Amino acid sequence: MALSVEATTIPDLLVVRLPVHEDNRGWFKENWQREKMLVLGLPDFQPVQNNVSFNARRGATRGIHTEPWDKFVSVSSGRVFAAWVDMREGDTFGATFSIEIDPSVAVFVPRGVGNSYQALEDGTVYSYLVNEHWRAGESYPALHLADETVALAWPIPLDQADLSEKDLANPRLGDVTPMPRRRTLITGAGGQLGRALAEAFPQAHAVTRAELDLTDTEALQAWPWHEYDVVLNAAAYTAVDLAESAEGRRDAWAANAVGPTVLARLAREHRVTLVHYSTDYVFDGTVEEHAEDEPLSPLGSYGQSKAAGDLATTTAPRHYLLRTSWVVGDGKNFVRTMADLAARGISPSVVSDQLGRLTFTEELARATRHLLTSAAAYGTYHVSNGGDVTSWADVARVVFELSGRDPSDVTPITAAEYAVGKELAPRPTHSALDLTRLRATGYEPADARESLASYVAALQRP
Repeated sequence: MALSVEATTIPDLLVVRLPVHEDNRGWFKENWQREKMLVLGLPDFQPVQNNVSFNARRGATRGIHTEPWDKFVSVSSGRVFAAWVDMREGDTFGATFSIEIDPSVAVFVPRGVGNSYQALEDGTVYSYLVNEHWRAGESYPALHLADETVALAWPIPLDQADLSEKDLANPRLGDVTPMPRRRTLITGAGGQLGRALAEAFPQAHAVTRAELDLTDTEALQAWPWHEYDVVLNAAAYTAVDLAESAEGRRDAWAANAVGPTVLARLAREHRVTLVHYSTDYVFDGTVEEHAEDEPLSPLGSYGQSKAAGDLATTTAPRHYLLRTSWVVGDGKNFVRTMADLAARGISPSVVSDQLGRLTFTEELARATRHLLTSAAAYGTYHVSNGGDVTSWADVARVVFELSGRDPSDVTPITAAEYAVGKELAPRPTHSALDLTRLRATGYEPADARESLASYVAALQRP
């Protein structure tokens, strides 16, 4: 029999058929083989503890327990009738599945699915891998083995089986509070991107810096990470010019480098998918369109701190590093400033030799959802709106035209001319990002010009 993985009537509960090699001495099997099993669709659940339950007599029955971690269950000796009940909140609450397990069968049990079994032979050894260490005082749902609603078909009647007093005291299904599913956490929810993500992910837990400060390592470590399966890290230090000062440099590195480093470590420990947002400033701007594999070459302190955060993020096994450029959302930004100048009759001089594409926060949030829900490969993706590469002056002219002003009221100047008399951080000349890898996932970015028109129109509404 070849190694295989089968779906069941409970979502994410998987049956694994194991080859067992027998001879005159007994048998041998690979009970857990990460590389082979992942190829067949088993989650990379990162077990950290192996537990063994010895069942002295036929009829020993245990359950129904819903621990807040994943399990990989099997038997080393004997046989069991195993049964599961979906105890997660949602449409499948109360769904059941059962199977007889001998040494040739194993089952992956996702967090929130109640687990139970009954030994069918004396001396049965039941073994299970788990991906979190047992925690004293942890409470979780349990269900009575004889619950009439799920009506599990125990081969040995329960009045003839061996049960613990604790299991006999478990509630019926109608009295059980379903286990909440792990949530999405949004950090930096007070910023432009954070607000857009909170709107796009309404069920997520969105926190501002006042609630969770990425520069506070102790606060990060104390956060209840076991309650989350995805973190959208929109928190960042974005004062590009101030980052060149001594104080600004320290603040930028604390938020953009140290914070993501701690987040990546916590994501590894808790099997969290980490989505981290970065910037075109990690490049020096000498390439006209930046691909994901271009070597990092930041010009200033802000870009250097973001580049360090990029490198840290890639150490999380489940990560999406999303680099973006010229961000526009609900808050202070270039487009809003130009619209305000147009409305007040001011004719600005705007840089014309820095080139890129706008990224509207709604677009970035939409791309984030796409990558998460389409099971796109983990890694680095460049995300912006689509369309032609433009200069800042080009964008300003369009904003003026959409605002009823003459586009010629915007005077193009060079970056060098704009910098005269100002203390500015160095900026990349070319900020456009190559969107080929993002498009390969089936995602098509919205045109920047069309999104700009919608954005300006929304600004003009009373």
